[in-house]
Amino acid sequence: MTDENTTHRFMDELFNVISSRKGADPESSYTAQVFEGGVEKIARKIGEEATEVIVAALRETPQHVISESADLLYHLMILWAEQGITPEDVYEELENRAGTSGVEEKQSRDSD
Repeated sequence: MTDENTTHRFMDELFNVISSRKGADPESSYTAQVFEGGVEKIARKIGEEATEVIVAALRETPQHVISESADLLYHLMILWAEQGITPEDVYEELENRAGTSGVEEKQSRDSD
């Protein structure tokens, strides 16, 4: 098994754990607490975590950026689960963009 496959499998497993917390007891699960707040709470957490990544990038060590990035990805996965999006959906979108210049891809989104 390649490292890429191991990472892909881990991300899928983590997503499954996150998804299983939807509707769980918020007293015993942080993830259930975030789900309970709905999209607004989830979006606020993503914004908070994204800001922490930026601050870490500007003022902290690479290890701190890694830690904050993991928090951001975790909360992003909560949003995906809330909205019925799977990691595979995101992987496919990234694959669709492969080989396309970033400028072209951005222009195609701006014209929508």
